[in-house]
Amino acid sequence: MKRVVLDASALMTFFEDRPGAEKVEEIISRAIEGKTELLMSVVNWGEVYYSVWRSRGEAAAKKVLAEIAQLPIEVVIADSEMTKQAAEIRAQTKLPYVDCFAAALAKLCKATLLTSDKDFEHVDKQLNVFWISG
Repeated sequence: MKRVVLDASALMTFFEDRPGAEKVEEIISRAIEGKTELLMSVVNWGEVYYSVWRSRGEAAAKKVLAEIAQLPIEVVIADSEMTKQAAEIRAQTKLPYVDCFAAALAKLCKATLLTSDKDFEHVDKQLNVFWISG
């Protein structure tokens, strides 16, 4: 895995020490060593932010954003091409729209998608999906 796209569930798994957290930690370590490039759509970055805010409050959500900023993850802005790709994936599958941004970024960058979200079963034939749990 040279280039990896993280969806929100991958980072939530890491930060909440869920089953599969060690796999995410291993991939982050590889990125620190310069062996892997980590990408995340700004839409999925926002998903992490609101998910933590809802479950643990605003202060915890801001702390998580600060921690993400310390990781070797490039947060990619959703431009018109990524948004078009996400919309096409949504039109053709049952994948939730926010998840379509992770799938679109992986597709556009020819990257592996790192996830624990079973919703990605809707597109795992179209993408290289690396499952971190289950």
